[in-house]
Amino acid sequence: MTEETTQVSVSRRIAAPAADIFRVLAEPRRHVDMDASRMLRETLFEGALSGTGQVFTMKMRFKQLGDYEMDNHVVVFEPDRRIGWAPVAGHGHPEQGSSWGHRWIFELSPDGPDATVVTEIFDLTGMPENRRAEVGQGQVWLPGMTKTLERLDALCTGG
Repeated sequence: MTEETTQVSVSRRIAAPAADIFRVLAEPRRHVDMDASRMLRETLFEGALSGTGQVFTMKMRFKQLGDYEMDNHVVVFEPDRRIGWAPVAGHGHPEQGSSWGHRWIFELSPDGPDATVVTEIFDLTGMPENRRAEVGQGQVWLPGMTKTLERLDALCTGG
């Protein structure tokens, strides 16, 4: 029996080459600038990501939890095409060391020489059903994902 894939996604055409967009996505310090949830505060990772297996820690704030950290394990890394990570609760989180089994992934599809369709994916495939229900099967993230891609667009195009 194969596991059913459950994902929600949002796409946006950005007037920038995939390589330029990927550079922003591969630099965790830039995530604070593009995050529409306003939960990200700063990263403890210096430089750019270079492959799977790396872990970058983000300082976060969520009203119900206060300040905490998330350790993001890079699980997808295809330069200029795909990048993604699986979050694990870090220092200060009440479930430190645990994972809900979800992943955040960005896919980049060139659309001409100077444009790219960027798709942000919230992959719930590995999440237990009770956790999926807590996030409305991922639907709660769609407005923020839409805004995040707007911010990514502005970062990459100067808009």
